[in-house]
Amino acid sequence: MADTPNDCLLSDALARLIEHADAALPQRFRLPGGHAEPRAPGVIALVPDTPATDAAATIISVGLHGDETAPIELLGRVAARLDAGQWQLAAPALLIIGHADAIRAGRRYLDTNLNRLFRRDGVAADDPRQEAQRARVLMQAVDAFLAEHAAPSGAGLPGATDVPLHLDLHTAIRDSRYPRFAVEPCSDTPTPATVWPVLAGAGLQAALAQHRHSWTFSHYSRYYHGLAGFTLELGRVAPFGANDLDALEPMAALLQARLAGTPPATADTARLAFFRVEQELMRTSDDFTLAFAEDIANFTRFDSGELIAVDGIDGETRVGDVPLHVVFPNAGVERGARAALLARAVPAPGAPPAAT
Repeated sequence: MADTPNDCLLSDALARLIEHADAALPQRFRLPGGHAEPRAPGVIALVPDTPATDAAATIISVGLHGDETAPIELLGRVAARLDAGQWQLAAPALLIIGHADAIRAGRRYLDTNLNRLFRRDGVAADDPRQEAQRARVLMQAVDAFLAEHAAPSGAGLPGATDVPLHLDLHTAIRDSRYPRFAVEPCSDTPTPATVWPVLAGAGLQAALAQHRHSWTFSHYSRYYHGLAGFTLELGRVAPFGANDLDALEPMAALLQARLAGTPPATADTARLAFFRVEQELMRTSDDFTLAFAEDIANFTRFDSGELIAVDGIDGETRVGDVPLHVVFPNAGVERGARAALLARAVPAPGAPPAAT
């Protein structure tokens, strides 16, 4: 298929997909070093002319929650630099605008939380909710893309260029002791050791390992495809134009390096604080309260015996013998939903356990 003349910029295409997920785009258009192919509403594949040696595929998703604008602006910045020829495409990628309708509405979601629906047998085909329909489209797009781009046979190059990644970019609804952190989905597939220095080099400050399946988008890629997938929290929710993108420049550099097929910056893994979820705090009753201020920061520590929550059915939740850190607390969730994660500090992967 012949390429469309280069009258469609990637940054403009992404903006049009935000204006409407079904925006009409050329079937294929040129980029420096390759071309772009729209694959589904809100989904664009980037195909290099000459892939760099051992450069693995990357999935970059933004806007699964419509009010999380910083990742959208960050991806737009990276795309604009490609349009300007500041770097050349040399690795396959899938770019995803998660929920254009929610983005335009400035709301986290419209009917239900999209980032809880990525389970192949978990969403009925006739489920009328917008997010259920969207989850099916995105799962199919990821399946098709990864069927084309199997993991390369590299042996662990410096900078993890040969490790396929899914980076699902978010911002949190509250402040955090670690504003930029990775959530590592629960999986039998361990994160390659070369990835942690890359995340540290991209400006992340902490990593939180899930203890059970959560059916988020990054979990989908890891659970069904074995990718090193992460939910990356990049600061706090803010309106368009109010984000400090300069603070996220190390993350922009990582995205560019992945798409250019070059080794990204790395840093000592010791710069990351590591945590593991011990318990999901669930709301089971209408009579439910969290026992701390509504604006508490993520990763706030609670010591042994301290009260965390009171539920009309489950009663009190208190900290046991090991101090716990509260992450993603939200007392306003619906019944049966997660109201917080309770996590403990753990050694870095591969580090010897602390002496007791």
